[in-house]
Amino acid sequence: MQKRTLGTSGLEVSALGLGCMGLSFGYGPATEKKDAVKLIRRAYELGVTFFDTAEAYGPFANEELLGEALEPLRDQVVIATKFGFRLENGAMTGLDSRPEHIRAVAEASLKRLKTEAIDLFYQHRVDPHVPIEEVAGTVRELIKEGKVKHFGLSEAGVQTIRDAHAVQPIAALQSEYSLWWREPEQEILPALEELGIGFVPFSPLGKGFLTGKIDGTTAFDKNDFRNTVPRFSEENRKANQALVDLLGKIAKEKGATSAQIALAWLLAQKPWIVPIPGTTKLHRLEENLGTAAVGLAAHELQEINAALSNIEIQGHRYSEQAQKMINR
Repeated sequence: MQKRTLGTSGLEVSALGLGCMGLSFGYGPATEKKDAVKLIRRAYELGVTFFDTAEAYGPFANEELLGEALEPLRDQVVIATKFGFRLENGAMTGLDSRPEHIRAVAEASLKRLKTEAIDLFYQHRVDPHVPIEEVAGTVRELIKEGKVKHFGLSEAGVQTIRDAHAVQPIAALQSEYSLWWREPEQEILPALEELGIGFVPFSPLGKGFLTGKIDGTTAFDKNDFRNTVPRFSEENRKANQALVDLLGKIAKEKGATSAQIALAWLLAQKPWIVPIPGTTKLHRLEENLGTAAVGLAAHELQEINAALSNIEIQGHRYSEQAQKMINR
């Protein structure tokens, strides 16, 4: 596995990380702990050194899982977690990035992760009621105290990024980016390049859609959050099939899988981009990490981009309620 550095922060991680949310939250029943621990440790054996979690995933269960799975490997891995949601009775009920709340989350996350310092501490969503300068200042203090090593934001807009970065340098922005959500290319990526900030795309496989294993007939578990996502309505899945067909064609020509082409495309965009695909299956983990052997030449990237220009993706990427928590 090749390594990449997130911007100019000096934080070096594997070129592909592991998004761990789905092991505990969001896609139906949680994975059995022994199987989840096995998958996380297998990812490390295959070269992954970058693991992503959040207190909100579970809540709390995902951090506890990583704390157990990575405890024997702690010195060899980078763990990213997040603050910023108000959690009540096991549910996210709003945003909360007040300084005292950030500190409380940091202390609790340190215990669950069984570590002395959080490598990368993201604000999960921008809180419109707390100035970003206060948020950045609080994390700066945690860094001075040795409890956090690097600061990150998630789904933040350009001005928010600039204002936070001026107080405490940002190592990475984590936001959605993939072949079927390219909005960050408009303003976000140029700003990150200018400021020397790394980019960590979540949902790099379009929440599973870009793998080619989901179609208009797929039925999701009753607790799968994709049931609430407009882009995953039966009608929109059928409308967006053209993108999956394109990926399948290119994958066949390259002797790869659709997922590998989607991840290879992301890796080819910038050397400071580190996607974090998630999975609950060992064979999918191995498939995703096999992307390192699938390079895309300039003419192939040009072919993909030209074909994409003729495909209009249908459906919003979040429910109306979830979209309200994205403040740009």
